[in-house]
Amino acid sequence: MAINTIIFDFDGTVANTNQVVIDSWQHTYKKYRGKIHPVKEIVKTFGEPLWISMERAFPGEDISEAIETYREYQRLHFKESITLFDGMYELISELKKKAYNIGIVTSRTRDTTLTGLEKFNLDKYVDNIVSCDDTNKHKPDPEPVLIALKNFGISEKEAIMVGDSMFDILCAKNAGVKSVLVDWAIAVTEEDKNGPNKPEYIIKEANDLFEII
Repeated sequence: MAINTIIFDFDGTVANTNQVVIDSWQHTYKKYRGKIHPVKEIVKTFGEPLWISMERAFPGEDISEAIETYREYQRLHFKESITLFDGMYELISELKKKAYNIGIVTSRTRDTTLTGLEKFNLDKYVDNIVSCDDTNKHKPDPEPVLIALKNFGISEKEAIMVGDSMFDILCAKNAGVKSVLVDWAIAVTEEDKNGPNKPEYIIKEANDLFEII
């Protein structure tokens, strides 16, 4: 069955949000621990739902308050700090011209996802968003992708998912959807790329996706 739907992760895949995410974490670490945290440890959380990462990082703290500390900082700096990865606008706009369905499945909140899409004028191309606000279970559980498939009214064989973390790759695999890793991912190791859960495809440039679909 032919691919008719492309599902993208947002952070680290479509938009380079890496620095503002790291800065939001460091702001929170300084409040609760009085010092910054190793960046390589923060990067390991990329793609994971925030509350899970926060519970692990700040045991014994009010996690709702810690999340609000993080999100307040990010709300203030998000729009000005993020950039679009090279070729992503051209890829998504061209996919739309070719009549592909375009979805976003993200562990980010819906409002900031929309803020990012609107900044880059991509909101007009995106047909459906599944954010952390829309699911009870989160990546790597298949539920977010399964919700997207249901929203589009398609089977898993008609979609492909593009992401930058093993949370994305496993979410896709668990839902029966073929997975694509972007080679600009900073949270995926060489071992991940070649291990038992490796993605079906890796693209070095955004436009390489056309060679797959």
